[in-house]
Amino acid sequence: MTRKIQVLAAIAAITVSAGLARAQNSMNAGISQAQAQQMLRSAHTVEQYKMLAGYFHERQLVFEEKAQAEKLEWERRSQITAASYQKYPRPADSSRNRYEYFTYEAQQMSDQAAHYESLSASTK
Repeated sequence: MTRKIQVLAAIAAITVSAGLARAQNSMNAGISQAQAQQMLRSAHTVEQYKMLAGYFHERQLVFEEKAQAEKLEWERRSQITAASYQKYPRPADSSRNRYEYFTYEAQQMSDQAAHYESLSASTK
């Protein structure tokens, strides 16, 4: 019973923080994926580089939130020891794979943001 309450509390916290992050990010950067793709091809000013860095930081936060949620699911699924859960691939394995994917993507977005921040600093 207490495990269920802990999981529900964690899910509620993630949901609230995700909503706040989206609201904050939509006020900050405010560019869509299509606009970012176009800006990637034509960026050459400090402001454009800063907007791209903000966009990639936004994407990094989204992937980090997804990774955190998947880590909770991975931990929950790892606790189940039923015989059907022991066959490969186990549900815990798929959650682990998703967690690793989201972590990798968050790192890629962080690298992209750092790249455009360095470009904006060197362009000044």
